[in-house]
Amino acid sequence: MNVTVECQKRPEGSKPRALRRSGLIPTVLYGHNGAESVSLTMTAKAAEDLLKTASVNNTLIELSIPDISWNGPVLLREIQSHPWKNSLYHLSFFSVASQNKVEVVVPLKLVGEAVGVKQGGILQQRLTTVKVQCPPDKIPETIDIDISNLEQGKMLYIYELVLPEGIEVMDEPKLSVLAITSK
Repeated sequence: MNVTVECQKRPEGSKPRALRRSGLIPTVLYGHNGAESVSLTMTAKAAEDLLKTASVNNTLIELSIPDISWNGPVLLREIQSHPWKNSLYHLSFFSVASQNKVEVVVPLKLVGEAVGVKQGGILQQRLTTVKVQCPPDKIPETIDIDISNLEQGKMLYIYELVLPEGIEVMDEPKLSVLAITSK
């Protein structure tokens, strides 16, 4: 999934609360120029629309900043929001334009119904996500796991996952992903 967002350079001396009152969300971009960061703003509407389609450390976003003539691929690294009002405070982006590989967390998606569950067993999923390393343009939305052949008493480990090309799991290979246990 590719998402495009436009940000503006944050005015010098502007206060975050004042920006939020005027309908802007403070943002920051890291990694576009070494250790340098740049303070930005984006409209609250654009930020809310972005969060409907993008997830932290998983969705590649095409960020454009006309004020400094920069655009490139970024990952959403952090979302700060009010604990109970659900209003946005701040977004952080990390540039992956110069990165050959990035580390991201990808959800695991179970596909099919296990034979062991049909026979009365119980599916116990121990991991719902895995940390992977891959090129920025090959970040998977999910890693699908076909469980239809799993019988009672069987376990599935990280090293047994079928991964798309160019993706390497960074978690311990001998971690158990799921198990089919008897009642």
